[in-house]
Amino acid sequence: MAVLKKAMELEPSMAGEVKEIKDDYAVGPITDLFTPEGRAARNEWWTNVLLGGDYEGHVEKGIVNDEAVVAELITEMDANPEEVLWIWAAQNKHDVSGYYWLVSQLKAYASRVFILYLNNLPFISDKGTIFYPEWLHVIPPKEFLKARKLARPITLSEFEVDPDEWKRLAAEQKHVRILEGGKKLGQHGEDFYDADLKRFVTGEWQKASRVISQFISKNKHTTGDAFLLWRLKTLIEKQEVEARGELKGMKDFDVKIPGGEAASAAETTTE
Repeated sequence: MAVLKKAMELEPSMAGEVKEIKDDYAVGPITDLFTPEGRAARNEWWTNVLLGGDYEGHVEKGIVNDEAVVAELITEMDANPEEVLWIWAAQNKHDVSGYYWLVSQLKAYASRVFILYLNNLPFISDKGTIFYPEWLHVIPPKEFLKARKLARPITLSEFEVDPDEWKRLAAEQKHVRILEGGKKLGQHGEDFYDADLKRFVTGEWQKASRVISQFISKNKHTTGDAFLLWRLKTLIEKQEVEARGELKGMKDFDVKIPGGEAASAAETTTE
């Protein structure tokens, strides 16, 4: 993460290796994810979601390989008994879901794993205003220096309870996770975002990329553009949204509500 590395440049005592958990565990199947079968099922799901889109081939190329990242962490922790691990997480469903996935694999290193969970904490922006960040990347590097003071060891109780929470989520076999407050995640079906996504499709033709961008910037609950592109294509297949152009990347086709232009013309004539 670039902003964390910049913070380390400002304060050498923070220096350390930064590893990023890249997969978005707030969406998709997570059942038996610590088994080859579970990982294969998730990879198959992502392959289908990304098919024909802007990120097609990412699964096959191994661009996201969190299992290898954790394996490296464990190797380093085993090789150096003095090594400690800091988990940085902000108040959003992506970080919290990733936290549950990660901490479920680190119980053997209790007392050496620290958490910096920036839950409802005020920070000062580059403009000098106070804000409550939902994402780590929006925090100015100098503010990370203050945040590090909040690091605390993950307790033995958390190492018992949090992996159980991950198991509960996995057992429900739902594919969309929403943060309901604190570290509480609620789950929904794959079509959770569909109704809100359709609200940004108008009666006039517009690029799919614009619909997705508007959704991400304005909707209460958001998710990644790859997932939204897949859901938009699903709505097109169900004939709930009309499209023109090649259904590939976000900029390759336009969308509108079915009969949108005709309906607008009829309203104008009536008036």
